Amino acid sequence: MSPLDRRSLLRSSTAATGALALSRFATARGSDRLRVGLVGCGGRGTGAAQDILQAAEGIELVALGDLFPERVAGATRSLAEVAERAGKPDAFRVTPETSFSGWDAAERVIASDIDVVLLATPPHFRPGQLARAVERGLHVFMEKPVAVDAPGVRSVLHSADVAAAKGLSIVAGTQRRHQRSYQETVQRIRDGALGEIVGGNAWWNQGGLWMHPRKEAWSDMEWQLRNWLYFTWASGDHICEQHVHNLDVILWALDGVPVRATAMGGREVRKDPAYGNVFDHFAVQYEFANGVLIESHCRQIDGCANRVGERLVGTLGVADPSGSIRSAKPWRFEGDQTNPYVQEHVDLVRAIRTNAPINEARQIALSTMTAILGRMSAYTGQTLGFDEALASTEDLTPPTYAFGELPVAPVAVPGQTLFS
Repeated sequence: MSPLDRRSLLRSSTAATGALALSRFATARGSDRLRVGLVGCGGRGTGAAQDILQAAEGIELVALGDLFPERVAGATRSLAEVAERAGKPDAFRVTPETSFSGWDAAERVIASDIDVVLLATPPHFRPGQLARAVERGLHVFMEKPVAVDAPGVRSVLHSADVAAAKGLSIVAGTQRRHQRSYQETVQRIRDGALGEIVGGNAWWNQGGLWMHPRKEAWSDMEWQLRNWLYFTWASGDHICEQHVHNLDVILWALDGVPVRATAMGGREVRKDPAYGNVFDHFAVQYEFANGVLIESHCRQIDGCANRVGERLVGTLGVADPSGSIRSAKPWRFEGDQTNPYVQEHVDLVRAIRTNAPINEARQIALSTMTAILGRMSAYTGQTLGFDEALASTEDLTPPTYAFGELPVAPVAVPGQTLFS
């Protein structure tokens, strides 16, 4: 988690110069050995590190960083064991000198002697960390979503352009894009298997997630970061942090972003202050330029009907983008599957080693903005345009990055909360 002044960072501009010559991998080693650093040592970050170690030979994990030292220690133990069990003990090369904790941990990992950085801290920190990694010439794997507000999205869009000019590869944690059943189904949809798309649905409805009861010793900031899911400034709310997966599939299949959104949502069950200021349900109608309406539902409430997936309806049939089409010529994916969480790292490593960059930063930035648009509409109760939301000046950055007081922003009230 970077201690940088994020507002200053988002105002700054990194010159895009040099193209491939500025890639650290292209200039520093001239071999297939890739040195990897991890920023964010929670469950998802540790999982990403395991995935890249499985993805290819010649991968060395050499640096770890997290705000909390116990997470660095836990990741060290688990990843060393993973490497040992896989018969690759030399793949784990983290030392006490390359283990970092505290507010400058991300900066110190990015400044280490690495070729690839894995970014897996809470989403708020993603834009600044990505900008620094690209500035340094690192290839990047970054978890989704990639921002929590429009200034953050604009920063990621800028970093995408800088990375493209430098010949750097960026892969996002939208594993469906690397899953063969999704790839083949979406390609068939885009090739016309459904005829003209007329509508669709996106769902992520499930029960509640983890919550860590506050300890007396925790400051406001520590409590919020240990429960980052429940604070909009840190997570973007669950429509952004989680449902972005489904929205990303919709944008992929439709090959575009929505024109506007009209949403509703609220806090029906998770009303205790322990759950911060996020909603527990959203319903959004996204309208696209050709008049297509996509109905989006996401919920985190125990005891309710669950559904996670996507559906697209066309003049010729109905598709489940995960692998089937119902039409006069029905089709179902029956090929072999690889683990998509590993496959996204396979694709990243291949892109680096073959000098054929892939850059997913723009597409995930637009999917993230689509989720933020839905949240903004639900919070305010207003119909909002995509371009209007992308130009928003609302910046959720806390006043300072330090353990201490951090008042919780009021829960949004539709009809009263204002768009800015």
